[in-house]
Amino acid sequence: MIIRFKPGIKAEELTGIRRKLTELLPGSDFVSGRGFVTVTASAPELLSEQLAAIENLPGIYSTDLSVREACPRVVKAAPPDLDALFKKPGRDNFIFIAGPCAVEDAASYLAAAKKLKAAGATALRAALFKPRTSPYAFQGVGAKGFGIIEKARRSTGLAAVTEATSELQLSAIKNACDIVQIGARNMRNYELLKAAAAVRLPVLLKRAPGATLKEWLLSAEYLLKYGNGEVILCERGDSFSKPDKRGLNLEILRAALKTTALPVIADPSHAAGDRSLVPAQALAAVKAGADGLMIEASLRPESALMDGRQTLNIRAFSELVKQIKKLRAL
Repeated sequence: MIIRFKPGIKAEELTGIRRKLTELLPGSDFVSGRGFVTVTASAPELLSEQLAAIENLPGIYSTDLSVREACPRVVKAAPPDLDALFKKPGRDNFIFIAGPCAVEDAASYLAAAKKLKAAGATALRAALFKPRTSPYAFQGVGAKGFGIIEKARRSTGLAAVTEATSELQLSAIKNACDIVQIGARNMRNYELLKAAAAVRLPVLLKRAPGATLKEWLLSAEYLLKYGNGEVILCERGDSFSKPDKRGLNLEILRAALKTTALPVIADPSHAAGDRSLVPAQALAAVKAGADGLMIEASLRPESALMDGRQTLNIRAFSELVKQIKKLRAL
């Protein structure tokens, strides 16, 4: 932590600050500079726990916690076995999560699930609850879709990833699915993060558009602090010149891979917003080191109730899987 002092601070104030810091952060090392002090804590959690008390000291101008100091559990996390988390045969530790943006009906979803498995999917995207900007837009089939997911799991043997938009959905998701997703809109929903951690299913955590690396990893820190060490990070893109266009933030993806041993995957479908751009985004994520991909793919994207424009058909998904496997074999 770097603590900066206000300009013109008096010598007696500095003495008082140093004395108080020693009390608040026992066992820490302090290195003073001109107008600041650098603190290396004996336990990084102490810095966050005492941050408010430090900022309230007279003469303090600002404090700066590094990502590693703010997220000690994320930094120290042991890498979970991706293949085991997704109940996947083989040992390549790379995941293809595929499926339509949302489950719409049993017949089309079950048919798509079988074809997606044959095309190379290693897990199913199985969204039932959809947070939408417009209250008039399709909100997902809701709880009545759990039976559809169970049939798809049985018929394909693939794990199912389902988004929770409310704490009330978690117990049903635990009984019917394999991985719970916290979507980009809920990355900062800290009560939902605490509740999801308690369910003891693996959690796939998407980065909110515009969120910094520290903000994203602090949300993961919630999951680890509240008892869930099986966390998968998912980069899903930022907005650029046009509000309906997105792009993967590969800089943040690479930074996450350097900071933690937790797996980091990418969602090129939401990042691109256009199916013609999805393959290039997917390949770029793999080149950047991503541990897997979440791809929107279905039988008839052109008739989807949502996000059809960014959804691949089965043939395009199959070709993309082949390209990625060839790339990873280099």
